[in-house]
Amino acid sequence: MLYVTVPAILCAVSMLTIAMSRSVSALSTAGGDARSVYNSKCASCHGRDGRARSARAKREHARDMTSVEWQDSVSDERLYNSISNGKGKMPAFKKKLSDAQIDELVSHIRRLRR
Repeated sequence: MLYVTVPAILCAVSMLTIAMSRSVSALSTAGGDARSVYNSKCASCHGRDGRARSARAKREHARDMTSVEWQDSVSDERLYNSISNGKGKMPAFKKKLSDAQIDELVSHIRRLRR
């Protein structure tokens, strides 16, 4: 039979509570963080709304990421790889963004669908 003391249980519960609060905090800011990362890294070519309507977007042939047809034709994995490794004139961001940030960007791009 295993005997566990009350202080040991309280310590374990408090550690679990701290870990859970950090996870909830990270999840609650992830959407806002993805938007700010998008605005700082992607919007200059793709536009804040994702429609790529600026002169620079047209010059660079930036993708309209709001297009239903395009959204349906591209997988999350392809989006992740394009952001991470770059594609055509688009630079690679794997050395500038974490895997989690790239995952959040993929989710943010999916929310741009019109």
